[in-house]
Amino acid sequence: MQYYSTNHQAPIASLHKAVVKGLAEDRGLYMPEHITPLPQEFFQSIDNKSFQEIAFTVAEAFFGEDVKRDDLQTIVYDTLQFDCPVKKVEDDIYSLELFHGPTLAFKDVGARFMARLLQYFIRQEGRHDQVNVLVATSGDTGSAVANGFLGVEGIHVYVLYPKGKVSPIQECQFTTLGKNITAIEVEGTFDDCQALVKSAFMDKELNEQLLLTSANSINVARFLPQAFYYFNAYARMKEMGKADELVVCVPSGNFGNITAALFGHAMGLPIKRFIAANNANDIFYQYLQTGVYNPQPSKATIANAMDVGDPSNFARIIDLYGGEHSRICSLISGATFTDEVIRKTMKSCYSENGYVLDPHGACGYQALKQLLREGETGVFCETAHPAKFKDTVEGAIDAEITIPEKLAAFMKGEKKSEPMSKEFADFKTFLLKQK
Repeated sequence: MQYYSTNHQAPIASLHKAVVKGLAEDRGLYMPEHITPLPQEFFQSIDNKSFQEIAFTVAEAFFGEDVKRDDLQTIVYDTLQFDCPVKKVEDDIYSLELFHGPTLAFKDVGARFMARLLQYFIRQEGRHDQVNVLVATSGDTGSAVANGFLGVEGIHVYVLYPKGKVSPIQECQFTTLGKNITAIEVEGTFDDCQALVKSAFMDKELNEQLLLTSANSINVARFLPQAFYYFNAYARMKEMGKADELVVCVPSGNFGNITAALFGHAMGLPIKRFIAANNANDIFYQYLQTGVYNPQPSKATIANAMDVGDPSNFARIIDLYGGEHSRICSLISGATFTDEVIRKTMKSCYSENGYVLDPHGACGYQALKQLLREGETGVFCETAHPAKFKDTVEGAIDAEITIPEKLAAFMKGEKKSEPMSKEFADFKTFLLKQK
């Protein structure tokens, strides 16, 4: 499979280059030259298949031309050592729990898959210079990537995060690891962190001195595996006889997760339509209403992993649908919620259904409550365990929640991070000193 840039000004790349490079030379995001549709027989029997079996079939369609079959199967099965169950919340509304991985967040799959695929290419190439992974995070990406790459030989990860704008538990998950993980605490927003990462990829001197790649959802190996979730969701709903008229709602920040779902739809996944749920950072919602994309500085909210004012993967959505606003609106609708509404949603869902939502899942649940039509069944993504936002959730539902042992273990570690301004010159100097 060959990959082109969404800016169409960079050379065509192999999967190997797209994964190792991360971002195209023209600052565009890599897109596969074609999307392989899956046969109808696959969907007819999908409810009889396990998550791993489903994911391997999807992975073959994405990566089978570039990775040996046995090796790809090993990567997929090693990545998916946990399940993502669908649970009924109330009539016609179900949650897809994506938080059963190592860091209890949906990004675990993409991060672990990318770590294994990058390691595969490094070994194939027989290279001995260190690969430096740069990742900006507004919350869960950093912890998922850090833990997915922890201890992987030949790779060092630098996690950039906005000071004071991630939850304490999220921060513990990537600042206490050590080994090949370095946390960088940036005086700024997530958008500032993301700008530092993108600028590093474009800097000639840095790229001559260091081998750089990204593990944000700008990297095809990070976002594409998230499509596995939606095929599995369809299978589990089909098992229950609930797959007809299926609507999927995705809490959205940098838009990698919903973009992966849209790629699945392009492969034939029979989901009727999608809803992108936003917090107060409603740039995509405004685009749907007006046809104008107008990035804004990000706003801090209690659903912090969605605090993105210029979502990178918007470029992929535009490219996927040829820039046609009407086509995008025919398949995707939007919703936006304030912190006050998010808190009220968490409280009402707990009171009425006994189901504890995290702030991001609350956006998805509330969007379905508002936008689901008669005869439709809705599935929303519960993207992270509520305990990762313990104070916020407990304050909203007026009840105590238990911290899982996986999270409690992180909280026992010692925080180690490098302070950093949002000026690229300072970040560049820091990276060059690491050589």
